[in-house]
Amino acid sequence: MRTDTIAAIATGMSSAGIGIVRISGSQAFEVADRIFRDKRERPRRLSQEKDRRVYYGYIFDGDEKIDEVLVLTMRGPHSYTAEDTVEINCHGGILVVRKILETVIRNGARTAEPGEFTKRAFLNGRIDLAQAEAVADVIQASNDYALKSSLSQLGGSVSKKIRELRQKILYEIAYIESALDDPEHISLDGYGERLEQVLLPVIHEVQRLLDSSDNGRVMREGIKTVILGKPNVGKSSLMNLLLGQERAIVTEIAGTTRDTLEEHMSLSGISLQVVDTAGIHSTDDLVERIGVERAIRAAQEADLIIYVADGSRPLDEEDMRIIDLIQEKKAIVLMNKTDLPQEADLALLERLSGKRVLLVSAKEEQGLDALEQEIKQLFYNGDLSFNDQVYITNVRHKEALEHALSSLLLVKNSIEQGMPEDFYSIDLTDAYEELGRIIGESVGDDVVNEIFSQFCMGK
Repeated sequence: MRTDTIAAIATGMSSAGIGIVRISGSQAFEVADRIFRDKRERPRRLSQEKDRRVYYGYIFDGDEKIDEVLVLTMRGPHSYTAEDTVEINCHGGILVVRKILETVIRNGARTAEPGEFTKRAFLNGRIDLAQAEAVADVIQASNDYALKSSLSQLGGSVSKKIRELRQKILYEIAYIESALDDPEHISLDGYGERLEQVLLPVIHEVQRLLDSSDNGRVMREGIKTVILGKPNVGKSSLMNLLLGQERAIVTEIAGTTRDTLEEHMSLSGISLQVVDTAGIHSTDDLVERIGVERAIRAAQEADLIIYVADGSRPLDEEDMRIIDLIQEKKAIVLMNKTDLPQEADLALLERLSGKRVLLVSAKEEQGLDALEQEIKQLFYNGDLSFNDQVYITNVRHKEALEHALSSLLLVKNSIEQGMPEDFYSIDLTDAYEELGRIIGESVGDDVVNEIFSQFCMGK
């Protein structure tokens, strides 16, 4: 691990009220001493001042005054990186922030790599790898659910659960190894049955964490939502209503939408990647046929399908085709155009689709509240609680859990087949190490470097 002193701009590179230049490392205070002067513009040695204080003064590059600043000092291990840290709060102009960073670099620091401050926090043991990844997730959170989940993980919710599981597995590994080394004093008679009773709750918990990953993914990335329906049923009008702007072209001419149109939106804190599609229908027009094929492909890849039926027209063969498409998917059925005289058979649509049909009018902007509640019910069981429930939102964590579960199931199979106890130990150790990858206790430097290279500068 490199322990030299690093520095970077910790705020966004745009004009703002303030900008922050962060310095961390063994020489952080010495670097600050060389460039900081007090309110009377006299040199002031922050390295000899009290810790965890804010000091007012100026940053100088030689004899040139750069800016009026507030400087925050934090000695390790009581800092973000667990190293000596100085943060310079200056005016938020792009030029002045850059000049202060350049001055810091000329006086003994080097430019930090992306994510290097958080990487040092991890390597210095202040946070584990799962918590470090949660830092990036907090920054990138695009909706309320993603933010709450990321903050929960930053607080150690995932790490705590993983450590509990590893501790149970480690005890059994140690017991087997001790018994094999000292069979005269430690008996393995009937051990397989006892181990299975310990193992089953662990397997159940790992499976539960894996099951949460679907909800975790949509929390983080948003729900990929495809709007399906026949031509001219109001799909584009619904999309415009959801977005709150005229994004899709709406006309009375059937087939106006010929290709997929994708937009990101937030519906009361729920993040949706909404895809408007061409109307599903039989056509000899080559361009329209390609649009229909893309619509079907998008539906197959979707997390959620919103099927829009036209309440002012009877159901027909094209509606039956769409109903077949949504049978194996999470889907919400909307009966649109309820402001017009109704011709569609509502009871038939509910029976064939197997889903409750929501009545909406995109033109009159009615029915969105019911749609929002239905989405929450489908994906979040109506609401989310972060007090006890742990959600897996990270693909790397999911892969490690899958490998751990596979190893635990091998142990269970070995018990059922009456295999020798050393077979248990091998697979238990594999599961222990896979779970350790999540919190960074069984992970290579290349993986660590890859994770932190994806962080923003200054974090």
